Amino acid sequence: MKSKFLVTVVGPTAIGKTSLSLKLAQKYNAPIISCDSRQFYKETRIGTAVPTEEEQAQATHYFIQNRSIFEDYNVGQFEKDALEKLDELFLQFDVVIMVGGSGLYVDAVVNGLDYFPKIDASIRVQLNSDLEEKGLPYLQRKLQELDSETFDTIAIDNPHRVIRALEVCIGSGKTYASFKNKPKTPRKFKTIKVGIKADREIIYNRINQRVDQMIEEGLLDEAKTVYPHKSLNALQTVGYRELFEYFDGNCTLEFAISEIKKNTRRFAKRQITWFKKDPNTIWFDYQMNKEQLFEAIEKQLK
Repeated sequence: MKSKFLVTVVGPTAIGKTSLSLKLAQKYNAPIISCDSRQFYKETRIGTAVPTEEEQAQATHYFIQNRSIFEDYNVGQFEKDALEKLDELFLQFDVVIMVGGSGLYVDAVVNGLDYFPKIDASIRVQLNSDLEEKGLPYLQRKLQELDSETFDTIAIDNPHRVIRALEVCIGSGKTYASFKNKPKTPRKFKTIKVGIKADREIIYNRINQRVDQMIEEGLLDEAKTVYPHKSLNALQTVGYRELFEYFDGNCTLEFAISEIKKNTRRFAKRQITWFKKDPNTIWFDYQMNKEQLFEAIEKQLK
């Protein structure tokens, strides 16, 4: 049987992954699977930089705005859904493009999820209570003490992720990181992972410009629409949390926007740390010669 290939485009936010994925989709007449965990939700289009209608019209996209913020959806469910969709797509296509900045979701599809022990539910209850009473910084410090490796790689500003890591540390007596990278079920396809890179200053400037553009496009009104549901897990993310603080009267709009930029830059730094761990990723400059990229991919497709 002819080999099937999943070409995965990774890199920090605002680096140009969507643009490259479209070029690859056109080059290989391939559909695109999004593995950006923030772009699943219908209600948060602007703040998650969902591809425009024009961009989506250039290739068939899956897993974009296919869920609601009111639905519980996690990486385990995504792994199952994405693998089922890939089985279906590979009946018709030899190449499928996957794009996104959510490292855990990329790894779930490419390698499979890690097994974690069952944890006493009371631990999560206590951690949620600590979050409410003592704040996220308290839990972040606790995670740094118990598992510095995980602290350095997960989305540390996401309370759900911090609590998940902490409950495993506390409930098992081992680090969250120690349960990762065990042997997984082999995939039926081969993966070619392409990373986009740039100097940090360039990435940060692109992030600042993107946030300004989001504000111009109506992010404030979008955030107001979902504000009554601000406790939902899907909204515990950069771009919304900061504006919720503004709506709560805790800061000025100018400060909230500066916090969105700062926290997005921090998020990008963590993304780079995560993706750089994979030695199989082929890295290209964001201003790459596309022909050189295609040539490198062609070598692996043979």
